[in-house]
Amino acid sequence: MLFANLESVKITIILGPKGPSSGINSKTPTVFSCRPTQLPAKAGALPLPVLQRKYLGMENLMFVYCSCKVIWTLLVTILGYASSLPVGDDSICTAEELAKYSIIFTGKWSQTAFPKQYPLYRPPAQWSSMLGVTHSSDYSMWKKNEYASNGVRDFAEKGEAWVLMKEIEEAGEKIQSVHGIFSAPAISSGTGQTFTELEAHSRHPLVSFVVRIVPSPDWFVGIDSLNLCEGDHWMEEVSVDLFPYDAGTDSGFTFSSPNFATIPQDTVTEITCSSPSHPANSFYYPKLKILPPIAQVTMVKLKKNQLGLSAPYFNLPAKSNEIIDSVSETPLDCEVSQWSSWGLCRGLCRKTGTKIRTRFVLLQPANNGMPCPNLDEETGCEPENCV
Repeated sequence: MLFANLESVKITIILGPKGPSSGINSKTPTVFSCRPTQLPAKAGALPLPVLQRKYLGMENLMFVYCSCKVIWTLLVTILGYASSLPVGDDSICTAEELAKYSIIFTGKWSQTAFPKQYPLYRPPAQWSSMLGVTHSSDYSMWKKNEYASNGVRDFAEKGEAWVLMKEIEEAGEKIQSVHGIFSAPAISSGTGQTFTELEAHSRHPLVSFVVRIVPSPDWFVGIDSLNLCEGDHWMEEVSVDLFPYDAGTDSGFTFSSPNFATIPQDTVTEITCSSPSHPANSFYYPKLKILPPIAQVTMVKLKKNQLGLSAPYFNLPAKSNEIIDSVSETPLDCEVSQWSSWGLCRGLCRKTGTKIRTRFVLLQPANNGMPCPNLDEETGCEPENCV
């Protein structure tokens, strides 16, 4: 009886911005209506009060059915809209469709910043080529605390890119999550620059890349899913300090460790000044709070000139490939071996003699680190085998 005079029921839904494939326009409200049928003109032979009661009861049932249908349609619409949003992304990129960037990678792996076991030869400290991709949130090249793919393993251990490129291509074909692949040349020293250009799309605004640390067991630097889009505009410039990561596929502690596979495979972890907590670790600096950045990447949005072509980026800080890092100076304390056993007691019979033990330098101090202690020690003794 409550809805006896109700002509129609309408629900208006106003959704947010239009998703990539939702098909819902945010400017046009979505209206669902439910209108009960009118009382029939001919009531048949039933008395009017009985007919009215029957019809009104039927009208209430129809309203309940219609309300359920509206609610169901509403839920399906909302779920369909939500499914069109990028997974794990807080916002949708509504900037212009394409943006072009110059990406500059700067190696800061100097002997001053990282003096411990710094590779000077066979091979010296250097960087592999850069391999990167612009993509949507449906794709991930690598993630901290997750297992590296076979492609990332091959790249981090040996610098081989074919498997990783195949993985990227397959992801692009299957789920349309990849817009483009980019690469930059290798750097033949620990300090230097390399650069290239990349193109981001409004549906693929994320950037990921990897660069192998050479030599190393399976160490690399990189970026995982950096979003270049901020709502309705592209970022003009972004700079990120880079720190070393362990791919979790090789168990070496030092730059020159032999290949020794990690079984079972471990997850990708960040290498810090205290982790792995082992003195043999080439990045082990227990007196530091954090490691200095071993590299840096800068992405600058390129302007379009009147011909519609991208303007080149002329602001590289050095003409040559060598960059002098005069900022980060990491003190390195001297490291020495354990003492040897005591030598023979030397001296005259029935008089106090002397014996000596020695140790040697494992790691020379650097950058005003603690100097080496004495490498030999002498103590008194009584000569043996005296006649």
